[in-house]
Amino acid sequence: MSLAVLHSRALTGMDAPEVTVEVHLSGGLPSFTIVGLPEAEVRESRDRVRAALVNAHFEFPARRITVNLAPADLPKDSGRFDLPIALGILSASGQLPTAQLKDYEFAGELSLTGDLRPIRGALAMTYSAYRSGRAFVLPRASAEEASLVREARILPAKTLLEVCAHLAQRECLRPYLTTDMGATQPNYPDLADVKGQAHAKRALEIAAAGGHSLLMAGPPGTGKSMLAARFPGILPPMSDAEALESAALQSLGSGGFRLEQFRRRPFRAPHHTASSVALVGGGSDPRPGEISLAHHGVLFLDELPEFERRVLEVLRGPLESGRVAISRAARQAEFPARFQLVAAMNPCPCGYLGHFSHKCRCTPDQVARYRGKISGPLLDRIDIHLEVPAVPQEDLLRQAAGETSDAVRERVAAAHRLQINRQGKANSSLATREIDRWCLPEAAAEGLLKQAIARFNLSARAYHRVLKLARTIADLAESNAIAVAHVAEAIQYRKLDRMA
Repeated sequence: MSLAVLHSRALTGMDAPEVTVEVHLSGGLPSFTIVGLPEAEVRESRDRVRAALVNAHFEFPARRITVNLAPADLPKDSGRFDLPIALGILSASGQLPTAQLKDYEFAGELSLTGDLRPIRGALAMTYSAYRSGRAFVLPRASAEEASLVREARILPAKTLLEVCAHLAQRECLRPYLTTDMGATQPNYPDLADVKGQAHAKRALEIAAAGGHSLLMAGPPGTGKSMLAARFPGILPPMSDAEALESAALQSLGSGGFRLEQFRRRPFRAPHHTASSVALVGGGSDPRPGEISLAHHGVLFLDELPEFERRVLEVLRGPLESGRVAISRAARQAEFPARFQLVAAMNPCPCGYLGHFSHKCRCTPDQVARYRGKISGPLLDRIDIHLEVPAVPQEDLLRQAAGETSDAVRERVAAAHRLQINRQGKANSSLATREIDRWCLPEAAAEGLLKQAIARFNLSARAYHRVLKLARTIADLAESNAIAVAHVAEAIQYRKLDRMA
């Protein structure tokens, strides 16, 4: 038989569409052609496959070889098609039986010696292969990541020869046993390490309970970065679906996915020199950026005014929608980006405005220009504006250890479960009609909120965010009604609105 048909997977954003690998041998001058919109890495597989087959002591056919990767209008990238192309050549030349090929999907990059190297996006491809009902043959180094898809039939192999022996039914590949990561508890830095800052810790608890974004402003050395690093440790535990989706995004990134990070809330802290593409993702082959790699976790932006303004503006849409669409001339991709933004900034260019022991020499105009680097529309989308003052030295020495992250996380998880049972989502994700239904304050609380709108000139978006924040505060207090105290506390977290 001079034609072989195999199945593999491409990557397009979070999706892994099926790719049919057709290999045909015909008479004529020897040649090796790959069609079907292959990128440079795929075209280079001709040399890798030829060397791998020869070094594995197979006969490389001196015929006209045509490889078609269908569908033809879907761009194909990376070396994951090496393995199916090599198997297709062996099958079409009669060196390998073809009867079982339809029951498997193949992906793997070949070395020149025939060894299989790990592939990017193994988790996303395994999930799609599982839904198709086929077993997935892939490199052994990628099997641990792929095993997170429970009940998927994963057949890891170290070399091309092992795959051929399995298809020839001489020595079967052993299915990879799924790793049970459910009992593993992620290890986070403890909130008890931060002395003082009770007001800031309370704000972090509210932000964690309702999924709210947070901006901390304060002089250097007041614990803003310490608080941010401990924020993931008080978030509710990840569900199975959240953990799998987060792991799939990590596997698509350039850094790959490590199994020890499974069920651990992502914490991404890009430097302030990061570009807009680094934040939202992109490239000719679109890959997730920092906001998608922080999906179901935390995006920490330290020294927020030092980021370029056009870079910060790209956050406005994803903060509202929880998704980011990347469009290029040849390719489009969409990634989820439901992250919690935690940002930190100094109160002025020198950093010591309002400090009890350091004198600030910044003029009011310099302070206004510094704060003006953060646009009003972006600031409007941040739920909590928090002042983190300097802690006197004597208080640091006398201060006992505060609450542990475990104790705070229990209250946060209870409030989060209340929101899921009531409305099916966190308070921060409520739409306008849902706010009218679930965030209706008492009469006295509504009067206080109206006064705040008039006095601080709050926008409609800020008004809704105050209501959602008050709903979270009431949930932490296990109160069905949104009372005056809840609204009053929510208003005080709009500090930068009050300073405008």
